[in-house]
Amino acid sequence: MPRERSQGRDETADERADRQWQELIQEIRVAQTGVQILFGFLLTVAFTPHFQGLAETDKAIYTATVVLGALATGALIGPVSFHRIVSGRRIKPEAVLWASRLTFTGILLLLATCTSALFLVLRVAAPNALVPWLVSAVVAWYLLCWYALPLWARIRYTSEETSEPEETRKTRSTT
Repeated sequence: MPRERSQGRDETADERADRQWQELIQEIRVAQTGVQILFGFLLTVAFTPHFQGLAETDKAIYTATVVLGALATGALIGPVSFHRIVSGRRIKPEAVLWASRLTFTGILLLLATCTSALFLVLRVAAPNALVPWLVSAVVAWYLLCWYALPLWARIRYTSEETSEPEETRKTRSTT
């Protein structure tokens, strides 16, 4: 039996935007750390002796992985720059929306980066016939943890009437 939902928080639109910004920044910190460590590691690989002996296909996969890592890094750091540039302009709700979009894009790019990096490493470390299966299993796990479970919970425990504040619904209906 679903539990009863409250009608929401008693907060102004500005207070809501401030809270949402703080929550988003906490989420970004987790993703940024992971992508920055991965990206930093990827940048060093090209300077190792083993890299020069890689097949051209593996070098192409590496190049794609580095580019994906750079894009993910940009998207996940983007909200900080966005906030700094628009700070004090009284558009925090819009800043939260754009930062959220950048974060979601960054997570998608992080998924692609992790997939590509795993594929590259396993091509070197595991039997070729096993690589697609291992990568597919890990990607399925990422998709379950990062998207399927949250979407299931969103559908299961919220309704359209309770999923966004009334002011946001009014704003969307007038734009």
